[in-house]
Amino acid sequence: MKRQKRIALVNDITGFGRCSVTVELPLISAMKIQACPLPTAILSVHTGFENPFIDDYTQRMTPYMDSWAQHKIEFDGICTGFLGSLDQINLVEDFIHRFKGDNTQVMVDPVMGDYGRLYSSYTPEMCREMRRLLKWADLVTPNLTEACQLLDVEYPENGRICEDELAKMAKALSDRGPKQVVITGLSDDTHIKNYLFEKDGLQGIIKKDKVGDDRSGTGDAFAAIVAGSLVNGESLEEAVIKAADFINKVLEYTCELDLPWNYGLAFEEFLTELK
Repeated sequence: MKRQKRIALVNDITGFGRCSVTVELPLISAMKIQACPLPTAILSVHTGFENPFIDDYTQRMTPYMDSWAQHKIEFDGICTGFLGSLDQINLVEDFIHRFKGDNTQVMVDPVMGDYGRLYSSYTPEMCREMRRLLKWADLVTPNLTEACQLLDVEYPENGRICEDELAKMAKALSDRGPKQVVITGLSDDTHIKNYLFEKDGLQGIIKKDKVGDDRSGTGDAFAAIVAGSLVNGESLEEAVIKAADFINKVLEYTCELDLPWNYGLAFEEFLTELK
């Protein structure tokens, strides 16, 4: 009997603000894949709001994994997102060892910072340890800040970087493990670009017109759609184009609604387009 494909989502669950698992689960479900969350933390609202309630889930992650192992649950994909501590990086490495099968695709989104700065919860030690996950990844999707941290190089002035330098960075990341690399969210005055790299394959930029300002959850939406597309057998180029097109359309709609930035992407109306 053929079973439905599954992706394990190792990320936080945030009740309001359209980010993390709250975004990933409906997008992946719309792609006819079962989304299986492994929470790293539970938040009432994301950290762009004041005074969020946060329940760290570190101590519960191993018993949670043990239960999945006991029930012999298998995954076609593993997609990792925000990790809140050094212990959680170690737990994710353990999770990959336990649940990566011969045909499981591991996709690491190293959520560490943006615009040349680390998030407040990240330390230099955590950044160093995050590099360990690269050797287990099939795909890694850092933004430029995160790519620089993973490679221990300086962030370019004003975040501007030429395609030749992107190619060198992507190859250097791939040399550490993943066959596929997407350096995401590269911005100029008029476009948002993603640099794609496949070992012995595709290299180049996919760009879309820039719409509005930054939005909570765009990175999570991008990672979810790319992960689901790859698990469904699409190429990396097809996956990134699908993700970029979807986010661009949703941003246009969100801007029409004039929602505050921290309310995230109003994507629900467009879920059927991901089938």
